[in-house]
Amino acid sequence: MDRDQDHALVEAAAAGDAAAAEVLIGRYQIRMFNFARTLTANDADAEDVAQETFLRAFRGLGRFRGESSFKNWLYRIATNVARSHLGKRVRQGSVWDRRLEADDAAEHALIDQTETAEDSVIRRDLLDRSLSALTDDLRTVLVLHDVEGLEYREIAEVLSVPIGTVMSRIFRARRRLRPLLTDLLRRAETTDSTENVKRQSAETFGHPTLGKVAL
Repeated sequence: MDRDQDHALVEAAAAGDAAAAEVLIGRYQIRMFNFARTLTANDADAEDVAQETFLRAFRGLGRFRGESSFKNWLYRIATNVARSHLGKRVRQGSVWDRRLEADDAAEHALIDQTETAEDSVIRRDLLDRSLSALTDDLRTVLVLHDVEGLEYREIAEVLSVPIGTVMSRIFRARRRLRPLLTDLLRRAETTDSTENVKRQSAETFGHPTLGKVAL
């Protein structure tokens, strides 16, 4: 049903119906932002990628034949835009070296509502640093499947590769990611433990700036 609705909206938008275009943007803008955010590890880059994705999509509506879903077509465009964007960033300085900032809008964050803001930033940091160690091909298939929820067939369609290639890349990405996440979590726990010991020590023995203040 959604696919049929999308195709009807695409036809209307291609014919100049601005309202139909707005509906399509509203339906997929958060999804495209989140996808781009996971690939680029940066809100500003994600905004740029998402915006360019929609610009390219609407400029090329006349070439959309409906052989795939509009959603998968957007993912294909977003993947190409993100790769191009990251290529530019690598030439200017690694995109992964920039520090993470908290999301400005809750709708932009793929987080459990029970998480604290600090927990969500830490979780995002661990994920970003782990994904950064993967190649573009492995990172893209893993995000499309495990984060965006696309099936193997859909990913193969988005990336124009055989399903066997998709399955192989996902397997390799997960195998590579597992020890990275384990190591990063261990480091984070060690850092938290060290900070707690320092804090407790300061509170117990006094500290010129952080300890108890004598009355």
